[in-house]
Amino acid sequence: MSLSVAVGLLLLLLKFSAYAMTGSTAILSDAAESVVHIFAVLFAAYSLWLSLKPADEQHPYGHAKISFFSAGLEGALILFAALLIIAIAVQDWVSGLAVRNLDTGIILTALAAGINGTLGWHLIRVGRRKKSLILEANGQHVLTDCWTSGGVVVGLLLAHFTGWLFLDPICAILVALNIIFSGFRLAQRSVFGLMDQADPEVQQRLLHRLDRECRSRGISHHLMRQRFNGFSYDVDVHLLFPDSMTIMEAHRLATEVERAIEAELNTSAHVTTHLEPMEDHLNIHPESDVQPPTTEGTP
Repeated sequence: MSLSVAVGLLLLLLKFSAYAMTGSTAILSDAAESVVHIFAVLFAAYSLWLSLKPADEQHPYGHAKISFFSAGLEGALILFAALLIIAIAVQDWVSGLAVRNLDTGIILTALAAGINGTLGWHLIRVGRRKKSLILEANGQHVLTDCWTSGGVVVGLLLAHFTGWLFLDPICAILVALNIIFSGFRLAQRSVFGLMDQADPEVQQRLLHRLDRECRSRGISHHLMRQRFNGFSYDVDVHLLFPDSMTIMEAHRLATEVERAIEAELNTSAHVTTHLEPMEDHLNIHPESDVQPPTTEGTP
């Protein structure tokens, strides 16, 4: 994240230098997006620091959910930058176009695109490996900046070789429309996370693993829930044991199942199991759809 902040400041200076040399609307729109990006990456850096703080009295479940606020802010700022780009492009188109030193602008903007592309790929790769939504969202924003710069380069090349200066603002508008999609996806992901939307693929994986682990131990399960809090998974499940089993044995088996779930997720996870007796559970909760465990396939 420190690397992202440093590169963002460097490229902001580079892009405004390119605009000062060329007067290009497309380059100005790219620089404006970078201003927005700086604010976003600073908040993302703060969010990453906060998300790693341990749980405390006021936040017994930790601070990881700040990740979704960070991703939502990045998405909102991307949308704002896109609208700003369109406004600048339309205003310059109406007031008149005057572009100079296009070759210098093309070189500087292409350099910015290459740096951002490399940084964005790195952030996304690390974010996915570490299960850090903050890093991944920041990487998506950096890649958006890369595509913006790439689109600007295309527009400047067309304007340079054809002499049609109107291609400069048109390219800026097209780039803005493209990055609106990225901003919307980040904002949508933020909302889904804050609403604790379960990942259906993870849900099925965990259910299959639970079926296998419980069947091999002669027990059963129900009411499994899971959510991603922006940094790790929270999983809770009810395990049902034969009435004759001792608490000590049931606890041992429950711990084994918890470790199996953690291994299945292959990332940071907090698993909570609730132990219940099978026969007595059916007497207390006759409406339950829990079925007695089977020994079919048990080693």
